[in-house]
Amino acid sequence: MTQSGDCFVVEGGRPVHGQLVPAGNKNEALPVLAASLLAPGVSRLGNVPEIRDVSTLLRILGELGVACERDAESGELRIDASAIGEAAPSVELGRAIRGSFLLAPGLLHRNGVAELPRPGGDRIGRRRIDTHLQALRLLGAEVEARERQYHLSLEGRFRGTDIFFDEASVMATENAVMAASVAEGHTRIANAASEPHIQGLCRYLNAMGARISGIGTNMLEIDGVDALEAASHRVGPDHIEIGSFVAIAAMTGGKLEVRGIVPDDLRMILMVFSRLGVETRIEGDRLIVPAKQELVIQDDLDGAIPKVDDAPWPGFPTDLTSIALVLATQAAGTVLIHEKMFENRLFFVDRLIPMGARIVLCDPHRAVVTGATRLHGDTITSPDIRAGMALVAAALCAEGRSVIMNAHQIDRGYERIDDRLRALGADLHRTS
Repeated sequence: MTQSGDCFVVEGGRPVHGQLVPAGNKNEALPVLAASLLAPGVSRLGNVPEIRDVSTLLRILGELGVACERDAESGELRIDASAIGEAAPSVELGRAIRGSFLLAPGLLHRNGVAELPRPGGDRIGRRRIDTHLQALRLLGAEVEARERQYHLSLEGRFRGTDIFFDEASVMATENAVMAASVAEGHTRIANAASEPHIQGLCRYLNAMGARISGIGTNMLEIDGVDALEAASHRVGPDHIEIGSFVAIAAMTGGKLEVRGIVPDDLRMILMVFSRLGVETRIEGDRLIVPAKQELVIQDDLDGAIPKVDDAPWPGFPTDLTSIALVLATQAAGTVLIHEKMFENRLFFVDRLIPMGARIVLCDPHRAVVTGATRLHGDTITSPDIRAGMALVAAALCAEGRSVIMNAHQIDRGYERIDDRLRALGADLHRTS
């Protein structure tokens, strides 16, 4: 287990190159683990990443009486949810990750009651859960907001209904589709989120006996079933991690081959990266980043300054906005980075400017980046998972030594990132 006082020491200027097999998708693993509560019995889950957020959720499941065991040889997780005890995970663990609120449907289905702390996670701006609570209420749950937690109760079964989200919320969609799978009657979810991790969750639920159609679209149709059964599932590759490594390889001049990709998950990511000058090619389930690229930002056809902005799927993922911004510092030209979804995500640029980056933070949502600039090493602090990985990327292409504090933040979303970067030629080590 990593420690909260850990930091990364990075000597920059070395190409990151070689072959990489991506870890399992963090944002799929958490709801899939939570969905295992819906059925008594033993579920077998493959390719679950060994990251801090997963270990925290496994500890919470353990508090609830779920037996969790990882096979040392295959890495497969064995989740035995035959018996569920306490309905209230500890406040300390529950507040450590936002994914703890995904336990609501399983606890309500099995116990009829759930007491969940106000969710934690990254501090990247307001992250409302109104949409989650609205969906659970429409499906029949009673919700009471208390000072430090939410008390939820359900009399009998969830009841199928028609849901229209006011925002395409990922976690609200996950909570709604889990509850609707065991509801009495039919549920339609309109304006649903449709990211690859939601598609993975829906496939797992269908393997458990759910009847979900419209997977991959923003209109989900669910025919509720009386009960689900434990099942096996393999978590898909993490497209956010793949995007992070592609950017790092391009910035440092290395040749990278990523194996075992799902090409459709990467189309918008690679399209935006190409606008920042990154050349890639896909051969079957392999993604190749050529070495020694000259990164040049592509102006719009009329010569205007281009824009990189995030959006719900299939738009550019908000979790890669920070990486795209650092990538832009190493590409010749000017680009506007527009983070539309979170108010605080761009505030990490105040760590990049002392390193030599030419960035104007216009407001909490927009930054103008002019490159290419030579970055130099510095001591910097990781504020959240994705900004932390972006700072690692900046340190890897900077001249000299950098120290990145709060390494545990990065460990929450990236599996053994120090070991895997070293295997690709990076000069990076962890110290306390």
